[in-house]
Amino acid sequence: MADNKYEMNNIPKEKFAFASREGRLHDKKLETKPVGYLKDAWIRFKKNKSSIVGAWIVIFIVLFAIIGPFCFNQDYIHSYEKDVDMRRYQYLTPKLSFAEPGSGFWDGTKVVEISESQYKIYLAREQETGQKAIVKVIDTYTARGYGGADIKMYKCRLDTYANIDVFTKQFTYDEYCKLQDYQLETGRQVILPWVTYYDKNQQSTINSKVFFNNINVWYECDEKGNPTFDQDGNLVNGYKKFKDLSNPSTIKLHDAYYSIRLEKDPAYGKIGSNPVTAQNKEDPTIWKDNTDDVWSVDQRYAYANPYVSTVGKEFETPADKVAYATNPVNWSYTVRLNPYEYFVYKYGFEPHFTFGTNANGWDIFTRLAQGARFSLLFAVAVSAINLVIGAIYGAIEGYYGGTADLIMERVSDILAAIPSMVVTVLFNLHLSAKVGVVPALLYSFIMTGWIGMASRTRMQFYRFKNQEYVLAARTLGARDRRVMFKHIFPNSLGTIITGSVLVIPGVIYSETSLTYLGIINLDSPTRSSVGAMLSAGQGMFTKFPHLVLFPAIFIGLLMVSFNLFGNGLRDAFNPSLRGVED
Repeated sequence: MADNKYEMNNIPKEKFAFASREGRLHDKKLETKPVGYLKDAWIRFKKNKSSIVGAWIVIFIVLFAIIGPFCFNQDYIHSYEKDVDMRRYQYLTPKLSFAEPGSGFWDGTKVVEISESQYKIYLAREQETGQKAIVKVIDTYTARGYGGADIKMYKCRLDTYANIDVFTKQFTYDEYCKLQDYQLETGRQVILPWVTYYDKNQQSTINSKVFFNNINVWYECDEKGNPTFDQDGNLVNGYKKFKDLSNPSTIKLHDAYYSIRLEKDPAYGKIGSNPVTAQNKEDPTIWKDNTDDVWSVDQRYAYANPYVSTVGKEFETPADKVAYATNPVNWSYTVRLNPYEYFVYKYGFEPHFTFGTNANGWDIFTRLAQGARFSLLFAVAVSAINLVIGAIYGAIEGYYGGTADLIMERVSDILAAIPSMVVTVLFNLHLSAKVGVVPALLYSFIMTGWIGMASRTRMQFYRFKNQEYVLAARTLGARDRRVMFKHIFPNSLGTIITGSVLVIPGVIYSETSLTYLGIINLDSPTRSSVGAMLSAGQGMFTKFPHLVLFPAIFIGLLMVSFNLFGNGLRDAFNPSLRGVED
C-alpha cells in the first residue's frame, strides 16, 4: 500500500527519512541580521549605477554653487556693481591661469581673419603696450576687396587678453601719484604717453600725415588710417609734444614721467637715468631725482585740466578761485592706460577667466556659480513649501474622504486649470514692485505647485488608512491628527520625498525658461540666473560661443543628474520592491 502511495505521488523512497524521536525539535537561529527600511532602500539604490552617477553630479553641482564664488578674486567680484571699467574687459575667451597663449587649449585665444592693415595695427599696438596680440599666423591668402582691389588677408590666432583697447581715465592728484608710485615699485608700465588728436576735417596737416581720433593709435597714420613707417621700417612716433613753455600746465608736476619708459619711446633714456625720489618741499609741483636736477620733458603723459576742480565750488574772491585752479594738487588728470597692466594694478592679479567674461566684463565662472546657487536654493524652497502645503492638504483629503475630499478636489481642479504662465506674468507685473521679483516668482510657483504633492499624498493616505495598524491605533483611542501624521504619513514618506526631489529640476527648468524668455528679470550685479545668461549670450553665440556653452552644459547636467537621482530614489523607496533581488 505504501509502495503504491509513493508511486502515486511520484516520490522516490530515498527522499524520505525517519525523524529522530530523541530530543526536542526546534527552529534554527537566524544567521543573518534584519534589514531595516532605509538600509534596504540604500541597497537597492546602490544597484542602480545611473542613479549613483546622477547623485555624484548633483553633489558636484551643489559644491560648485557653494564654493564657486569664493574661488575667484573677491575684490573683482565685489566691483561688479560700481566699476564701470569692467566693460572694457568684455568678451574675453576662457583661459586657464597656467595656459600659455598659443598652446591651443583653453589659452584665451580665438581664430580671426583680418586684413593686412589691421594686422599691422595689431603689431603697432604690441609695440606700444608690450602685449602680443597676434600669437600665431595660421595662414595668409588674397581676397577681393571693394573696388576690385586685391587685399592680403591673415588668418591668425588672436590673444583676446592682449587685444583690449587702450582707454583714458580721469584721476585726482592723489590717485595719479599712487599710480605713478606703483609703476616705480613694480616696473610695470601702466600709463602710456599722450597722443596727438588731429581731425582731418580741419583741412590741415602735420608733416603731411593724419592722426585719426582714436585713442588706440599712437603712431602717425596715412589718410586711410594705416600706420606710417619711416625709411628704416619703423613706425613714425605720434606721441604728443609740448613746446609752449608759456603755458604752466605743460611744465608742471606730472609732465615728468618718474622712472620707467617704453623702449620704443624716443625720449627713453634721454631725460634722466635716476628715478625721482623726492618732492620739492618749497614747490610741490616739481619733483627731483637724487642728483637734485629738476626733470623736464617734452612729452606729456597726462592731460591736466586745471579748471575742472572749480566746478560747483564757491570762492570768496576771484583770486582765490585762480589760486585754487592753478594748484596742480586740485587738478584732474586724464591718462592713457595700458588696459592689461591697469587690470593688474587695480585688481591685483593677472587677468585670466576660466569660463571667459560676458558683455559687462563679469567673470562667467562666478556668475554661473551664483546662478546655480540661486536656482538650487529657490527650487529647494519651492519644493519644501509645496511639500508642507501639499502634504497637509492631501492628508486631509485622503484621510476623511467623502464630501470633504470631493470639495477639496474641485478646488484643486480649479487652481490647476489656471495657466502657470499667466499666474507668473500677473504676479511679476503687479506684485514684484511691492515685494520684489524673487518673492513674486516664489508666490507664483507656490500658488499651484502644491497640487501635485497633495494628489500624491492623498493617494498614499487612501492606500494606508484602512491597514490593520491604523485600525488598531483608532481602537486604542488615538486622535485623527496622531493617526494621520504618526502612523500613515511616515509610511508614505518615501514616495512623497521622492516626488519632492523630482520637483526640483522642474522648478529650475521653469525658472530658467522664464528668465530666458525675458518674462522675469533676475540678472543684476549681485545676482545671476542661468536663463538670463543664456538669453544674453544667444545674440553673440557665433562670435563668442563660450557665453552660451557653459550655462547650457550646466543646465543640461543639472536636469539629467536630478532626474537620474530622483528615479533612483523612487525605486529605492518603493515598498513593493523591498527584498526583491535583481
